Amino acid sequence: MIKKIEKINFAKSILKWYKKHKRDLPWRKTKDPYKIWVSEIILQQTRIDQGISYYINFIEKFPDIQSLAHSSEKKVLKNWEGLGYYSRAINMLYNAKKIVSEKKKMPTTFTELIKLKGVGEYTAAAISSICFDERKAVLDGNVFRVLSRLFNIESAINTSSGKKKFSELANKLAPDKNIGDYNQALMDFGATQCTKYLPKCTVCIFRKCCLSLQEKTIKHRPVKKDKGTKKKYRVLNYFMIKDHANNIYFQKRLNDIWKNLYELPLFESKKIISREYLLNENILQKKFPNIEIKNIHLSKQVSHNLSHQKLEILFWKINAENISLKKNDNIKKILNTKILKYPFPKPIKIYLHESLS
Repeated sequence: MIKKIEKINFAKSILKWYKKHKRDLPWRKTKDPYKIWVSEIILQQTRIDQGISYYINFIEKFPDIQSLAHSSEKKVLKNWEGLGYYSRAINMLYNAKKIVSEKKKMPTTFTELIKLKGVGEYTAAAISSICFDERKAVLDGNVFRVLSRLFNIESAINTSSGKKKFSELANKLAPDKNIGDYNQALMDFGATQCTKYLPKCTVCIFRKCCLSLQEKTIKHRPVKKDKGTKKKYRVLNYFMIKDHANNIYFQKRLNDIWKNLYELPLFESKKIISREYLLNENILQKKFPNIEIKNIHLSKQVSHNLSHQKLEILFWKINAENISLKKNDNIKKILNTKILKYPFPKPIKIYLHESLS
């Protein structure tokens, strides 16, 4: 299957294309494994146009692994706020603290890198190839798309057998030298040339040997197996409680989605509820036994989609007095002017900005 591509020297062709068309990205100005690691973790679940500003800001705040290791979870999450998939940032902080405490440096090989928490085969291959020219081919969505079209591969990319097939092919095609540029070239080619929709086939450097173009299967590649998973539906009722001293009440989320971020006091219901239900069922009294509710109304309702969950979020604005907090309770109070210093999930952050502006 490779022979036809080898005739036109695949690696040489893609590197030549890259030299002319590569994107000007801030992390391409360095071979520092720490900075490449940060960029790759940010880009795992983030569009590149959004990721650039987060990368620049993150490196300004934490320019090296030592500064990250000596930072707090709150500060790191605040800088990650809005990116989503917050476990990525928590894992980075964990790894940084472990590496620095053991007086080690950033790992340099694929074998060492993949041992880091939250680092998979793709990320380990990207760092080791870009920074240390280790011959490890990367496989991301762009590479899957390019290879599946070029060779007209019917194997599903989200199955173990399909991933194995693509991995073997990618590593056979990889050059012995300049592997870092080669990997970035292949990813750029998929992102800007062999795009998911409306690929530029008429000006493609592989148009004469692309099997999917010949077989007219471009729009059907890559193949992805439908696993038939249905998103979980959840209704989250958040309480924006304000007292006479302009304190707002909030808590740290200890598990589940948005773990270790902050949120308003929460009541999760099976379906959308009414103001009357909240009052008649004494929902707030179960959290604050002595609370005196002066006013309560639904302030905002918003739908929010996560990868495996669909959230219906209701924000209830409440004025109240006699809000007693238990000594060991997770709920805390803070002046409304200071609450945004804490990291919140995106929909809550947006609501707080709207409510407090």
